[in-house]
Amino acid sequence: MTQNRITRRKLSMLFAASAAAGTLPIWAHAQQNYPSRPVRFVLPFAAAGVADITARVAAEKLGDKLGQRFVVENQPGPGGIAAARAVLSQAPDGYTIGLVTNGTSISAAIYKALPFDPVKDFATISTIGAFDLVFATSADSQFKALQDVIKASRAQPGKLNVGTINVGGTQNLAAELLRASAGLNFQIIPYRGTPDVIVALMRNDVQLMVDFYAPMKSTLLDNKIWNGMFAPRGTPTEIIDVLNRAIHELVANPEVKQRYAELGIEAKASTPEELKARLAADIGKWAAVIERAGIPKQ
Repeated sequence: MTQNRITRRKLSMLFAASAAAGTLPIWAHAQQNYPSRPVRFVLPFAAAGVADITARVAAEKLGDKLGQRFVVENQPGPGGIAAARAVLSQAPDGYTIGLVTNGTSISAAIYKALPFDPVKDFATISTIGAFDLVFATSADSQFKALQDVIKASRAQPGKLNVGTINVGGTQNLAAELLRASAGLNFQIIPYRGTPDVIVALMRNDVQLMVDFYAPMKSTLLDNKIWNGMFAPRGTPTEIIDVLNRAIHELVANPEVKQRYAELGIEAKASTPEELKARLAADIGKWAAVIERAGIPKQ
């Protein structure tokens, strides 16, 4: 990952040396004209999901703003490892960027070892959206608020069943976090996918389910899950700034806000530093949840 990398200090030295020689370095010219060719945007998910749609909306608007196509490339795989490797293996020149998500922080917490360090190796750019994570009930449920769930769980310990998707996923760990932080005693039942959890909810096999925003109106817990963009470590600050400014403009675009809102997403940008801090904090948060829940590292 150090191949073709140029640090800011070396870049400054290069500017000084070339100025003395009366020439401009190639890197300086490339930064001033960035982007001068299409940008590859690698996602750790398959096509057609909410995160994919979110990223494609952002890619379209970034292309319109910056005058070059942002080409979305889906590289799904366990832990987002394949997609991250695809980005980090490239030169830090701004022409290969990736999608970093809340799932990245979970991967860093649940895997014994990753072939990269998200906090150190990702040159964070900005968040692009925040998702609502909800606890949902069936339409005829007795639970109308989170406090109802807490009261029922404490009145009848171990009787309440909460459905989630696979162990170690964001939804599953959110249920673990609620159980641990509120000191509750309820059963967490994992299913293969969201449709299976919905069926279980309708049958009353589970009384609650945890998932991202969907056509469900009983919201019992609001906890923001995020998506953002990153580039390889060593990407020049000037390029990061170009992308960050463009993202701030796109999330303020009324069309983008509307398209995101239809998916239950808040269009939201950040500074690179804010995204890096959020990534680091979430790694610590999910690591604590995983340890308390006794989930073995992979």
